[in-house]
Amino acid sequence: MMSARKTDTQQRQEQITQAALDLINDQGVSGLSIAGIARRVGIVPSALYRHFASKDAVLDAVLDLIQQRLLDNVAHVREQTQDPLQQLKRLFTRHIAMLNENRAIPHVVFSDAVYNGQPDRKAKVAQIITTYLKEVEFIIESGRQDGTLRKEVVPATSSVMFLGMIMPAVVLWNVSEGNFDMTAHINTAWPAYERSIAVQIPKEAS
Repeated sequence: MMSARKTDTQQRQEQITQAALDLINDQGVSGLSIAGIARRVGIVPSALYRHFASKDAVLDAVLDLIQQRLLDNVAHVREQTQDPLQQLKRLFTRHIAMLNENRAIPHVVFSDAVYNGQPDRKAKVAQIITTYLKEVEFIIESGRQDGTLRKEVVPATSSVMFLGMIMPAVVLWNVSEGNFDMTAHINTAWPAYERSIAVQIPKEAS
């Protein structure tokens, strides 16, 4: 019985956290409120306080959710293939799809309203990004070791370049109300990145 109640609590917390992310997408971080989150979930504010002590606690949970989804994407591509280059390509696609489904994520990551007076939260965001970059670095280093990727590739630099293909494009897509051609970006950005890191097989050997 205890485990069933715990599961229900976790599910409600996840529902509240996603509702907060959705509310940030619609109204920005400044529009986030306990009352607004509660309305989206379909509960009264007092019920929400049984799960989170404050709006700041909800924001921290949103950051935890973002980190978990990033790491889940990494785990998923590793399960799909052992090829480091394919892992990177699939991670690129999954990352963009995640941001497409959760457009508020860049607002949370880059908004000063999230950090104001909250040095611990700013450090947490830095830790989330650093942890994700380390995972990308690990994939790149694996490719260097197995000969898939060029030896002269610097994993730390290439991991930042990997993220750089994604975040600015998503921001452009958001601020242009979807007028930025994300599909065209995906189709051209990945081949350019691949050429910069992959071992080039001579045509006569392919």
